[in-house]
Amino acid sequence: MEEEIDLRQYLQVLRRWVWLILGCTVAAALAAFIVSSQLPPVYRASATLLVRLAPSSGINEYTAVLTSERLATTYSQMVTGRPVMEEVIRQMGLPETAEQLVKRVKVEVLRNTQLIRVSVEDTDPTRAADIANTIVAVFVTQTQAIQQSRYADSLASLQAQMEELARLIQETQIELERLGEPRTEQEKVNKAQLESILAGYRNTYVGLVQSYEQMRLMATQSTDTLVIFEKAQAPTEPVRPRKWMNTALAAVLGAMMAVFAAFVIEYLDDTLKTLDDVNRTLGLPTLSAIGRLEEGQNELIMITDPLSPVSEAFRVLRTNIRYSSIDRPLQVLLVTSAEPMEGKSTVAANLAIALAQAGLRTALLDTDMRRPRLHQLFGLHPREGLVGALLAGSTDGRLQPTEVEGLSILPVGEKPPPNPVELLGSQRMRELREELRKSFDVIVMDSPPVLIGADAAVLGQIADGVLLVVNAGKTRREMAREAVERLRQVGANVIGVVLNRVPTRRGRYYYYYR
Repeated sequence: MEEEIDLRQYLQVLRRWVWLILGCTVAAALAAFIVSSQLPPVYRASATLLVRLAPSSGINEYTAVLTSERLATTYSQMVTGRPVMEEVIRQMGLPETAEQLVKRVKVEVLRNTQLIRVSVEDTDPTRAADIANTIVAVFVTQTQAIQQSRYADSLASLQAQMEELARLIQETQIELERLGEPRTEQEKVNKAQLESILAGYRNTYVGLVQSYEQMRLMATQSTDTLVIFEKAQAPTEPVRPRKWMNTALAAVLGAMMAVFAAFVIEYLDDTLKTLDDVNRTLGLPTLSAIGRLEEGQNELIMITDPLSPVSEAFRVLRTNIRYSSIDRPLQVLLVTSAEPMEGKSTVAANLAIALAQAGLRTALLDTDMRRPRLHQLFGLHPREGLVGALLAGSTDGRLQPTEVEGLSILPVGEKPPPNPVELLGSQRMRELREELRKSFDVIVMDSPPVLIGADAAVLGQIADGVLLVVNAGKTRREMAREAVERLRQVGANVIGVVLNRVPTRRGRYYYYYR
């Protein structure tokens, strides 16, 4: 049950702030759509490299795959290095620095593969593809050059030796041709020596050629291979801005922020707004929830519009009061509020009308000597009223009839006294109450607010029951709690709360959900 109540409270908060949630959602979505529409489109082109381990690594196939994956990870870090970026900028003549270019390049190793994907973003789709292809081509060239540099010195040395031997062989052949056919024994010896030297040169040359070819083969077999597996193609659709996705995300974010703001406002708002607020804060029943009157509407709505929902709420209040204390009839009712401007006089007047319309002889006393209003509501002359009755010790001729049959009013009087608390707490006030008890079925007293003086506390002691009027969304919890505490300290019987000026929606009370 507790969880159901909490859920209902959350739903009530959302319903109460639905205008804010919808407004923030629409505003955020509209702003995101407009901003996204103004941004230039960005295209992404991707080229893919395949990393293959050198065939002479001498390791098994599974280990070779793992090694290739690690090698691919290493290469993925090298692709965006300054040497590659600067060479790409030089070849393509890009008007940017290496640092600027690398921000538009994304390199990733495809999971569980030996593939490296190089992606480039640009506002021009063709240029994005050209940059991606140039990057992978430059990287392949530079990587091969780095790996082949390990054998470059040895190959160069062998090449130099081969060239030197070729020169010596040529010179020896020329010398042999110059000797011609030997005639003397010495010439035969010389020719034999030259032929022997030439044969040695040729044998050595052949050995150097074999060593050179073996070293070239070794360099090839021990070099890891980078292959351009897939070239980049010019994309047809931009990757951002994604107008509709941005709009949807902004709408969701706006709604979430609005909901958060609504709950923060509700948390910081310490006013009484609902029946549950009253019950939890004051521990008192809410006898009725009275709707807010429209602008310019007559406050005596029980007379001017008896069929309205507000009038029905006053009849509900009348019924609940009569059944709130069956064993001890509530003949003298005090209507008060915690602070001024909460509508207590309007509630007292309409409640008195409702009681009179039910056939009860009703007396409505204006005991608010600080700010009397009842004579204004009913359009009566204040005359001597309550003050005169207390001074004279009788109500004779001071009760004024109204257009409502069975309802009489005793206004304060023309001149409110300077000492209202002394008059209201006097013995004559108690005697006046007893006099009215004999002539009327119900006596309704409109008193000053509890927190502006001792008037309400004094009157609460002579009343059978006290009604506390709470202005929905205006009365603060602490003020209402203090008002109830003051009344209970003097022994007043606070029978319940009237939640006044409740916002309405489509003819129903928005907060009245019981």
